[in-house]
Amino acid sequence: MSLVDLATTPLRELNAALHQLPPDTNNTQWTIRNPRGQHAIAVGIDAPIAVEIEGHVGYYCAGMNQQASVTIRGNAGVGLAENMMSGEVRVTGDASQAAGATAQGGTLVIGGNASARCGISLKGADIIVQGNVGHMSAFMAQAGNLVVLGDAGEALGDSLYEACLYVRGKVASLGADCIEKAMTEAHRAKLAALLTKAGLNGAVDPAAFRRYGSARRLYHFKVDNVSAY
Repeated sequence: MSLVDLATTPLRELNAALHQLPPDTNNTQWTIRNPRGQHAIAVGIDAPIAVEIEGHVGYYCAGMNQQASVTIRGNAGVGLAENMMSGEVRVTGDASQAAGATAQGGTLVIGGNASARCGISLKGADIIVQGNVGHMSAFMAQAGNLVVLGDAGEALGDSLYEACLYVRGKVASLGADCIEKAMTEAHRAKLAALLTKAGLNGAVDPAAFRRYGSARRLYHFKVDNVSAY
């Protein structure tokens, strides 16, 4: 196991070491101490390793992640797991704005709440939030899934494309072209699989959720819908 203390090791040195790992590395367990809210910790990893960060992190932690499993024992700043391609990122606390922005693959699990624009421009990843999400979450989300066990703020799914949104709590309001859709057995099975990925299998009833998706009215410009653009 590699232990890195950011109180004494420069962040650039840590990220450089992570970037230099070969695909077949046997140095697969990393612990990072004293992150002290620094930005861009563990960004750009492309190796099948496990990284545990003991404390709060700043902006863009675990951004562009590929293959790695990153766990943050604390809260995370703006852009957690931004543009993630694969792997898994977990934060035990809360996440600030734009968590999972543009993420194309992998799984992001937020143990607390997520702020505004969670999953903005989502492109294929799965995001599971155990608390609430802020306003304009899943704005322009194109593919993937957003699961919210708590409540959702205003303008959920504004300008949504083909991502699927599942919310157990209240929704303050829906954004342009986002509507509630039927929750079939197939959708419940899909949601159960997502909850299992988050480690919540059996603890949460998929039947308690509502599903939201695109009404598909904004795919092509129509003058009748001009007020919705």
